[in-house]
Amino acid sequence: MTTQSNKKIRILHTEWSDGWGGQEIRIINEMAALREEGVEVFLACTSHSSIKVKAIEEKIEVLVLPFRGLLDFRTLFGLIKFIKLYQIDIVNTHSGKDTWVGGIAAIFAGVKFIRTRHLSNDINQSRLNFINELADFIMTTGTSIKNKMIKNNRIQPDKIESIPTGIDSNVFNPKKYDRLLCRKKFEIEENEIVFGMLAVLRKFKRHDRFLIMAKHLINENRNKKIKFLIAGAGPRKEFIENQILKLGLDGKVLLLGHISETAEFLNAIDVFVLPSDSGEGVPQSLIQSLMMNKPSISTNAGSINDLLYDNNFLVVDKDSQEELNVAADRLVKEANLLKLYSNSRKVICEEFSKDAMTKKILSIYDRVIND
Repeated sequence: MTTQSNKKIRILHTEWSDGWGGQEIRIINEMAALREEGVEVFLACTSHSSIKVKAIEEKIEVLVLPFRGLLDFRTLFGLIKFIKLYQIDIVNTHSGKDTWVGGIAAIFAGVKFIRTRHLSNDINQSRLNFINELADFIMTTGTSIKNKMIKNNRIQPDKIESIPTGIDSNVFNPKKYDRLLCRKKFEIEENEIVFGMLAVLRKFKRHDRFLIMAKHLINENRNKKIKFLIAGAGPRKEFIENQILKLGLDGKVLLLGHISETAEFLNAIDVFVLPSDSGEGVPQSLIQSLMMNKPSISTNAGSINDLLYDNNFLVVDKDSQEELNVAADRLVKEANLLKLYSNSRKVICEEFSKDAMTKKILSIYDRVIND
């Protein structure tokens, strides 16, 4: 994509987080997708961050800065220098700390400032927390996030839009994978019913509720072989391991760690579960599951309801362990429901594919630059 002067649009993304989860994956995938459309992309991050490693793997140019605080002057002046040297058109910020320093750097350098808000938790409503109001445009990853920022954070409705993370529908296509081979890869027996969870090991993902659900299903269905797989890495690993032992689920619940074969994992399992109680935009893992036509159970946290079309998956209250247990038990006992909840791909691909996301973002870039 080019501007009116035929110069390629240049976007500098900023991210201070050192983790690797849905937000960081979205940033890398978005940058790669926009680069395919002719946009030049750059990333500013910390030296020890996971996103730096992934960006380098994608051959994205990386600027390393400390991002020590909201107004870290070394980072601020480093960003301004980079913006001017590389003739950046838009600075796109992603987390709290880098939004302050990145947004101010964009303003001082005289370029456009876009804020992408990924999480659904509330933003401080104080008048002193004004950085989001200074943005030329705000992109959110879900409708609930957009509505909250309009209602609570003084954002004008014409300056904000929800653009859920786009998933590559070519990769997440169940027709591309042999289910028996996928189950063999994850050591799943033919007659086992497998519930799977794919999420970074953080508190708000509520792996503890997944484990309680697992205990309930085993107790209520002693005549059936049920297995539980957890894919993902993160700071709660030790806690989850202890909970597995405490609930007597050793050998029934397996921690797989980080996996790169996400589509194969989803193809192998029978039911996908997302028990988050907060923090979600529109979760990539749930989009991926629905693209794979996988029967799914999710809470109603964040903007998860954006994915709901004609009851294409089971939704439970984000604060109810009982609802989660009941929904999972229904899928075990009523085999016809597995077929009923395994036909989401078409509508999900139309609204939540990588192509759909890319077109929406390109439209916003064009609007912001030519405003």
